[in-house]
Amino acid sequence: MKTDETRDESIENTELDINETKLQNSLREKNWDETITKDSWMVFKVMAEFVDGYEKMARIGPCVSIFGSARLKPETKYYNMAVEIAEKITKIGFGVITGGGPGIMEAGNKGAFNAKGKSIGLNIDLPFEQHFNPYINKLYSLNFDYFFVRKVMFVKYSQGFIVMPGGFGTLDELTEAMTLIQTNKIGKFPIVLVGSEFWSGLLDWFKETLLTEGMISEGDLDLYRVVDTADEAVAHIKAFYDKYSVNVNF
Repeated sequence: MKTDETRDESIENTELDINETKLQNSLREKNWDETITKDSWMVFKVMAEFVDGYEKMARIGPCVSIFGSARLKPETKYYNMAVEIAEKITKIGFGVITGGGPGIMEAGNKGAFNAKGKSIGLNIDLPFEQHFNPYINKLYSLNFDYFFVRKVMFVKYSQGFIVMPGGFGTLDELTEAMTLIQTNKIGKFPIVLVGSEFWSGLLDWFKETLLTEGMISEGDLDLYRVVDTADEAVAHIKAFYDKYSVNVNF
């Protein structure tokens, strides 16, 4: 039986091979037929993902997206907090949207599932760590090839965002939501960052570097709320619901 170390080395070698292939293909000059058959036809694949997503998501009602690391295990603090947040969000009438995979995504879907609410999973095809978790409603289980299409679905059908600790993917989703709100492309929906200790370094950088250098304005620091408990997170989302009288999923 292979050890974890052997398995990790095998995965690392495979990743290097995939990366090498992608680099070589990007540098290679393509002929006209290759451009037409691959790049141009990709447009139709993208359109198909948008159409499928719109059709399935159009009737879900108000939802909250929960973002966070795929690597956090069920025994961790933030996994269990995400379950609690999702349960409480569901009980005040919102559906829960996650990336459909393990970790925080699984926790969010689990909480919605436990509370008998709408549990939506927007999965992405990745070579290793991403797979559907078992707590997604079958009617609302979608699979994507393209990150940008998936992010559109997150933002278009959410009335709030809960951002748990996570890595590059979580930061990508967070900054996407913040940018769209900052530029008035979507409404000023609530963004809740859970875990003041985890987020403090990034938020200090926002203030001490981005704000100081004039890259953002003072008002941009109001785009998010930082909390440390499930009750605080849900209370901030509920305040939005109470203010705007959203027709929730009761």
